[in-house]
Amino acid sequence: MPTGLENKSETVAVSSSAYFLKPVKAFFEEVTAITRFAFRFFKELFMPRYELKELIRQSYLLGYKSLPLIAVTGFIMGIVLIIQSRPTLASFGAESWLPAMVSVSIIREMGPAIAALIFAGKVGSGIAAELASMKVTEQIDAMEVSGINPFKYIVVTRIIAATIMLPVLVILSDAISLYGGFLAVNLKGDISLHLYFSQVFQALAFTDIFPAFIKTIFFGFAVGLIGCYYGYNSAHGTEGVGKAANQSFVYGSISIFVLDMMAVQITSFFI
Repeated sequence: MPTGLENKSETVAVSSSAYFLKPVKAFFEEVTAITRFAFRFFKELFMPRYELKELIRQSYLLGYKSLPLIAVTGFIMGIVLIIQSRPTLASFGAESWLPAMVSVSIIREMGPAIAALIFAGKVGSGIAAELASMKVTEQIDAMEVSGINPFKYIVVTRIIAATIMLPVLVILSDAISLYGGFLAVNLKGDISLHLYFSQVFQALAFTDIFPAFIKTIFFGFAVGLIGCYYGYNSAHGTEGVGKAANQSFVYGSISIFVLDMMAVQITSFFI
């Protein structure tokens, strides 16, 4: 016959397991909700009416307005990478490998990943805060009353714009990073611009450029999708605006790392 102490131990074990299972359950519920939101996006994407003007406006706001920050980040990244790598390569007498090293590092991994994280911080959280503010002020409800599909107008256009503009920003950021690397190489050396970029492109292969470009498309889609999801489904009034922006950045950054890991694993099968 079980004693009171045994019953108490069983109750504590059950409550402990429930305590640890609760965040796991919440995580999978959140992933399920985001997946349903993505399916709704693809459903609305191919149905008229097509908001081309709003898409162009959002591409300008998300892309052009983010270019200065991403450009400065890329420029500094190229300089820092050369400065930090020079002593190690110099100890092996391999300073001539600096252009090849910086090109492969930036094009393959650092350029897309860092630009995507900056994009998630600026654009993803901005989208979430904007949509949450629209929900708090009942602008989304006003669109529905006036006969406008708010999901089509404010969600689909922003996700498409983020998906299109991030690859463009990454290309520009990579180019600026490589030029920053050229300036850093010449701080303690003397190499012409033509020779530097010749060595840069000689070190690159199709398997370096194409996978890096493709994964930026998925990065942009993830940032736009998560930002719109948390903004469109925000709650708790004005408090929800800050919460939506924070969740968008956190989960957007995590999704970038997960997608990057998957891209590396898939790419490794073809190299």
